[in-house]
Amino acid sequence: MSTNIDQLADPQAAQTPTTTLTHDDIRSFVPPDNCLDGKTILVTGAGDGIGRVAALTYARYGATVLLLGRTSSKLEYVYDEIESFGGKQPAMLPMNLEGATYAEMQQLEGLINKEVGQLDGILHNAGMLGQLTPLEMYDVDMFADVMKVNFTATFMLTQALLPLLKDADHGSIVFTSSTVGTTPRAFWGAYALSKQAVEGMSDIFTQETQNTTNLRFNCVNPGGTRTNMRAHAYPGENPMSLKTPEDIMAGYVCLMSDESIGVRGQVIELQPKD
Repeated sequence: MSTNIDQLADPQAAQTPTTTLTHDDIRSFVPPDNCLDGKTILVTGAGDGIGRVAALTYARYGATVLLLGRTSSKLEYVYDEIESFGGKQPAMLPMNLEGATYAEMQQLEGLINKEVGQLDGILHNAGMLGQLTPLEMYDVDMFADVMKVNFTATFMLTQALLPLLKDADHGSIVFTSSTVGTTPRAFWGAYALSKQAVEGMSDIFTQETQNTTNLRFNCVNPGGTRTNMRAHAYPGENPMSLKTPEDIMAGYVCLMSDESIGVRGQVIELQPKD
């Protein structure tokens, strides 16, 4: 995105350029030691898969990590992993996004403000695959559950935490999309539609905040990665042919670091096809 007339006319327009890094720069980012020092980052779906690895990686680069997930035992394991390598003490925030209410998310904002005092970033990583079936056969209750976890709860949590994020010097919100979110594909149903909605939400948040705040909203498409969700979606695929979550962490760190303060409204493919 380029600077527009509204930005030039608005005295409160953001001081930073809209894009300072290319997508290749983001994918190949080499994080400096402690590049996230002083930042507090919330990771949803932090109990396993990409969320777990992102939480560990953020902690290794100096961030205080808030671990949000539905299974306390998994969060405890990640908590212990962070403490084992001397990372800053994390916090566990058990929450089932499928059933969470907006009031509970507002309470969470108050808890973070009281106990931590700041929030510099959110990685919205929690997701639900749902069914791979034609839309005409899609179970409507399952459809609602997938949309709630992947989209509605993501919106609610972002809105509830915006007051804290606005207080950050350079708040960063990273949504998780998918190839089928950018290019819908038959039989991917609610999952594809929810990821389309997430990309649209990121774009709208960007347009609505870029002139008056230092917030930045971006999406990442992890691509085919060795996770349990991928295994369910492609049961016949050899998982050893896929990159691990650790292999794609450069982009996740970059978007939370101050190196990316000018990157807004982007959908970054972490494994682009040649």
